Amino acid sequence: MSSENAVPGWTVHRAGDRYPGGDPAAGIRTRHAFSFGPHYDPDNLRFGALIAVNEERLAPGAGFAEHPHSHTEIVTWVTEGTLAHRDSAGHTTEVRPGDLQHLSAASGVRHEEREGAGKGGDRDLVFVQMWLAPREPGGDPGYTVLHSLPTPIARYELPAAGAVLHVHRPAGPGAEVPLPAAPFVYAHVVRGTLRLAGDELGPGDAVRARGGAPALTALDAAEVLVWEMAG
Repeated sequence: MSSENAVPGWTVHRAGDRYPGGDPAAGIRTRHAFSFGPHYDPDNLRFGALIAVNEERLAPGAGFAEHPHSHTEIVTWVTEGTLAHRDSAGHTTEVRPGDLQHLSAASGVRHEEREGAGKGGDRDLVFVQMWLAPREPGGDPGYTVLHSLPTPIARYELPAAGAVLHVHRPAGPGAEVPLPAAPFVYAHVVRGTLRLAGDELGPGDAVRARGGAPALTALDAAEVLVWEMAG
């Protein structure tokens, strides 16, 4: 699933190697970066605190009916369309490109996610959803949504999982996206093209690094999600 590189401590994982999922007949197409559901891979269960990085595409009117979560920090980044969120704690929101949503499931919460443009729309909802394991189980559920994060770099701290999310939007060729010298670093390319040493990365590709790696260099306008995680 990965291509080892000459520089120790990091690997490149290609979009085409993700596990397919979702329910295409219901308008839900999912690509999983980690072992998920029927795609059990004991060598790819998690990386640092990350236990799921799912690329989701929902057709107009499609969605995930109400379902439970517990002991999971769920961070969602919308890239196209509108995500309609509703949960059992009483939150009802719409999340759009440039917004960041964080649902802390804690001891238990139920939520529903749908393409939010309404019936008759013709645009898919596309988002990246990332699940992280908390350092301590239990507690009360929490919900945060940050609208229109600043550019070109935004930072969101998630102390419950010992993690920080960096959102980078390099403007064009030559701009760099540094990869922190942390015990675990996961970089997911949302859009654009970047280079890491001898590897060229495109949408859906990811880098997993331990203890640092060379900076990513943008080849065009791009967007990259970088998780910095403690050991």
